[in-house]
Amino acid sequence: MDILVILPRWVGDLVMTTPMLRALRAHVGPGARITGVVKPHFAEILAGTGWLDAIVPYDRRGRSPAVRFPGVVRTLRTRRFDTALVVPNSLSSAGLAWAAGARRRVGFAGHWRRLLLTDVLLPPRRAGRVDLQSPTRSAMAIAERIGVPAGSLRPELATTPADEQLASDVLARLFPGRPTGPLAVFNDNGAFGPSKSWGAEKFAALARLLLDKHPDARVVIHCGPGDRDEARRLVAGAAHTSVVSLADEPALPFGLAKALIRRADVVVSTDSGPRHFAAAFNTPTIVIHGPMDIRLGWSDHPNLEEMRLDLPCSPCGKRVCPLGHHDCMRLLTVDAVGGMMLSLLDRHAGRPIGAADAGHRVA
Repeated sequence: MDILVILPRWVGDLVMTTPMLRALRAHVGPGARITGVVKPHFAEILAGTGWLDAIVPYDRRGRSPAVRFPGVVRTLRTRRFDTALVVPNSLSSAGLAWAAGARRRVGFAGHWRRLLLTDVLLPPRRAGRVDLQSPTRSAMAIAERIGVPAGSLRPELATTPADEQLASDVLARLFPGRPTGPLAVFNDNGAFGPSKSWGAEKFAALARLLLDKHPDARVVIHCGPGDRDEARRLVAGAAHTSVVSLADEPALPFGLAKALIRRADVVVSTDSGPRHFAAAFNTPTIVIHGPMDIRLGWSDHPNLEEMRLDLPCSPCGKRVCPLGHHDCMRLLTVDAVGGMMLSLLDRHAGRPIGAADAGHRVA
């Protein structure tokens, strides 16, 4: 049996799809072949999990013809897929499954794609309106349509030995002579847009608050390749030798982020990819919410605290605050987040690194 799975284009959404991938592999067993379609550099996120037999990189705006729509279709058509599970709710993803020649194509209705699917799922409704649900539940519902039993909704990732070694090397450089002490990872970046940002000034103050209570703590500011300058500003604002960032690392692979977050005693993040890495390793986490509906980022993460303000204008789901005041983030205070962070640290003091549900953690 050949199964094609077209996976999401966002980091967090991809991680939220992992419960479905795990359940699918358990259901079809090693005799079936599962091929995943992901953005080229996203394969590293799934490294070590073992659920996919092959990965085909796809980016319809990519520079290489091989990863754009026509090139990927040519690659996929060399296999005669029995079934395609179309997780992203976009016209192009359904078109890819149809053009690839998959005999059965399963996905949710919307975006003019019904005719491209053989099995059309309708979004759940409540009180006559579409009920928002996270990619975790949507992906599992798609797999259930082909007979996969709904399993645990806990996300899961793995780290490789190379990831762990890189994290050890980076921590040794950032904190020379300090191999111990509570490790906090802060993240204020995200590809969605500036509306999700809490701000470097507030994160810097949060770091100082943590170090006032835990002088031996180590704070790492996470950043992506496009967020290095913002991370440097945060470190400068904290003005403390125990607050460092990844901004000057020559490379910032996903494996490094996974390994650092797996080891962390606490993660404080806006609603972006790193918070989902933390969920996959059950790392104690505070998510600072702003404009997004919390249902869209839901996953089964028992060590999670979500902080948001109940405002008439929130959640708006906009990349930039349409009212210009950004109150959903601006009014969320350092003291409120800091109090929750300290409480979370106290509750999980002495927690083993990577303590989570049973399953592989280092591939």
